[in-house]
Amino acid sequence: MNSLFDLEENIEYQPLAERMRPRTLDEFYGQDKIVGKGSPVRLMIEEDKVTSMIFWGPPGVGKTTLAKIIAKETNSSFYELSAVTSGVKEIKELIDRAKFNNSNHRKTIVFVDEIHRFNKAQQDAFLPYVENGTIILIGATTENPSFEVNSALLSRSKVYVLESLSTKDLVKVLKNALEKIEEYHNVVIDDSSLEFIANISGGDARGALNTLENSINITKLKSGKRIVTKELIEKTTSEKVSLYDKNGENHYNLISALHKSMRNSDPDAALYYLARMIEGGEDPLYIARRLIRFASEDVGLANPSALQIAVAAYEASHYIGIPECNVNLAEAVIYLSVSPKSNAVEGAIMKAQSDARETMNEPVPLHLRNAVTKLDGELGNGKGYQYAHNYEGHLTKMECLPKKLKGHTYYEPTNIGREASVKETLDRIKNFKNNK
Repeated sequence: MNSLFDLEENIEYQPLAERMRPRTLDEFYGQDKIVGKGSPVRLMIEEDKVTSMIFWGPPGVGKTTLAKIIAKETNSSFYELSAVTSGVKEIKELIDRAKFNNSNHRKTIVFVDEIHRFNKAQQDAFLPYVENGTIILIGATTENPSFEVNSALLSRSKVYVLESLSTKDLVKVLKNALEKIEEYHNVVIDDSSLEFIANISGGDARGALNTLENSINITKLKSGKRIVTKELIEKTTSEKVSLYDKNGENHYNLISALHKSMRNSDPDAALYYLARMIEGGEDPLYIARRLIRFASEDVGLANPSALQIAVAAYEASHYIGIPECNVNLAEAVIYLSVSPKSNAVEGAIMKAQSDARETMNEPVPLHLRNAVTKLDGELGNGKGYQYAHNYEGHLTKMECLPKKLKGHTYYEPTNIGREASVKETLDRIKNFKNNK
């Protein structure tokens, strides 16, 4: 268990990532929603009214750094616990220190990195002291706190989601390091090389700075300059330069190729384009979101399980991240590629939305309106409504569309996959309703 001062001893050599760790909110990049001007955490810090909170996000986005900044910029004692080495005994010792601080009108912030690694007993030990204000708990986790943190403790803490840093933010971090570190003033590196480092770092500032440092360290001094090239960065990281640009034309070309390959039931081509995106450093959650869209747009009710598989791939990618989630995405891509295809669902909602835009002021039929008050009943709301469950087959011939749209058809199921049985059911329903 360490205090803030123990953590900042004067070490002769520190890695670049540690030397560049932000010390103030103004130096903190990439989390404007949380610590930007007027944001909730920033206001709490400025007013010195910090409450217990949990930072959830991938590695290298600033969870630990932000906790240390909070401690520095508030009137608080700061202690850091390791979820790996600390037990209930250490927690009780810390509580005794916190009680002493409170008696001297000083708050105590307890920072627990990887809080999801604490077992239930360890988390329960914090609960009464968070509840009565003896300590302010700040936890950091890469896992979904809804599943990994005690629900009682979670209910007494505010969860803030920290996002992976953008390429733009990472380039700022790298340029800042080159400017601030005196021995790097002779380093020559172009913007495309900095962007390459940012792209292969997966939103991780610590990883980006480590790559920059390692690249500079193996660069030979020539004519007083250290010239860092993409080729040299490749040697440092074992990464090949990718033409993939997460924000550029190739980004859209590759996701288009993936989508169209799956639509054409070609799992091999789809896997290839998936691999291109993964190797290019694409956010796996972006890919997973596109798969979810595809499941309804191009598979639909021909295979209703497709949507479940796509959502599961998103959840799996969120939990374990790159590189391990590559197999989760691949499984979903293969499943979607070989699934029977139907775009009837997409066609249905597109036609319905088109009609909706043209008839936004069309009144809802009286018999479908909700009669909440006596006046509603007097106006005829709900009159003539037929409760389907009271009828044979749980069907009535009641018209549900507005008069202006009577007879309009939006969903037209195909004979493909499971949608064929849906079509049979819908045809039977329509025959019943049309049989006057």
